[in-house]
This record gives sequence, C-alpha cells and structure tokens, in this order.
Amino acid sequence: MTITWTPDLATGNTTIDSEHKELIRMIGNLMDACSSGKGRTEMINTIRFLNDYTIKHFSHEEELQRRSQYPDLNNHLRYHAEFRKTVQDIATKIEKEGASVALLAQINQNIGVWFTNHIRMQDKRVAEHLKNTGIV
Repeated sequence: MTITWTPDLATGNTTIDSEHKELIRMIGNLMDACSSGKGRTEMINTIRFLNDYTIKHFSHEEELQRRSQYPDLNNHLRYHAEFRKTVQDIATKIEKEGASVALLAQINQNIGVWFTNHIRMQDKRVAEHLKNTGIV
C-alpha cells in the first residue's frame, strides 16, 4: 500500500506542504522499489535519499519552531529523532537483507503511516502556530 498526498495532509504552510509532498513521493518510491523486487542498490539509494531529505526537512521545520518559540518544540524534536532512527534502521536492514514482505510492511507502518499521522496530529499544529506568530 503506497501512501499518497491527500488534501487532509495540507498544513496550510506552502513550504512545509511542498516538503511533505516530496517526502511522501520518496516513501512511495521506496515502497515501490521494495514491492517490485528492484535491486538492493536502487533500494539503498532511495532510502539514503529519503534519509537525507528527511534530515533537511526536519531541520527546516525545527528552525521555524525555534524562531516562533513553538511551545511543544521538545516533544516535536523527540518525534523527529525517533523517525530519523527508524529510517536509519530500515536502511541498515535493506543493506544487509534486501527486500522482503516483512520489510515492506515495516516501511509502510513505521515510515508511511507514522509520517502521515505526524502531519495530521503534529505538523498541522506547528503550521497554525507559525501562522499565528507571523512566521511563514
């Protein structure tokens, strides 16, 4: 099950939404590579790119939260750290084991579902706070 961008994921912040769309596209690419039996090299390259982009996006989002004095920053930082670790753990599994049905399920649950839930429950609050404080 590949995740896709849907209107309910929009935070109202065009920059954050654009980055989220790109991350969702990359998560989908990783799941497609896994499910279609693409080579380990392609999967490794995809997860590395996803990891790098996640770091870039989270750094950007966290900087906006610091600048706006977001009251739940510490929890948000923890959520991001947990997600980065999950991506790194999956990258390690791909490098060692290659694709499997179990790994595909783990990517879906621990990356895809987590990320979309995080947007709906956390990032929408951040975007609202940024809007209220005038930081775009």
